[in-house]
Amino acid sequence: MDESPLQKREQQPQNPPARKPYAEADIRASDADRDRVAEILGEALAEGRLDPEEHSERIDAVYRAKTVGALEPLVRDLPAVPGSAVPRPAPRDRSGGEYAGSDGEADNLVAVFSGASRKGRWRVGRRTNAFACFGGVELDLTEAVFEHREVRINTVSIFGGTDIKLPENVTLRCTGTGIFGGFDVDSHESADPDAPVVVITGLALFGGTSAKRRVGRRLKSWGRGRG
Repeated sequence: MDESPLQKREQQPQNPPARKPYAEADIRASDADRDRVAEILGEALAEGRLDPEEHSERIDAVYRAKTVGALEPLVRDLPAVPGSAVPRPAPRDRSGGEYAGSDGEADNLVAVFSGASRKGRWRVGRRTNAFACFGGVELDLTEAVFEHREVRINTVSIFGGTDIKLPENVTLRCTGTGIFGGFDVDSHESADPDAPVVVITGLALFGGTSAKRRVGRRLKSWGRGRG
């Protein structure tokens, strides 16, 4: 007995419903998204649109934000830095995996009228954020474990300071800005092309960031070949 057209349709596999796209505000924020918002807040502080207390509160919220939607209110009342008008998800890499440059949560150190430090044997992630306001942050990487080819340290020092110590055989670069403050960074290109690269960036406002290599303290090995 031949099957009826209705029975044939019922036996055919049904296509699954199309996945509803997430709203942009619900997309998980990447480190690059947070850095763009932190840049806008830094400019607003330098221009007097935010006082140090307001800036500190917003910076803390930036690095606790989980989604792009949580970042937008933090800069809604501020003019945009050229090229960073609205927080947008960072572009994905060609493999379709995580956002390019992301490696989980960044390591955040906050010192407000206090101090914070990382030293001894610790694992350095791709990104470390240091915020010092009327306080100080110490980052000692001379005994740290480097697992990535490039490490970025973003510092914001307001009436405070950030002191960074590094092994002598790493490449050290700086892209930071000082406003009534300064970046004292001992830039250096390692003779080893596979050596880790440490990039110091950020803002010093009535404060300072110091980054120097320690003579005699050398990395003996690291995750060569890793991204």
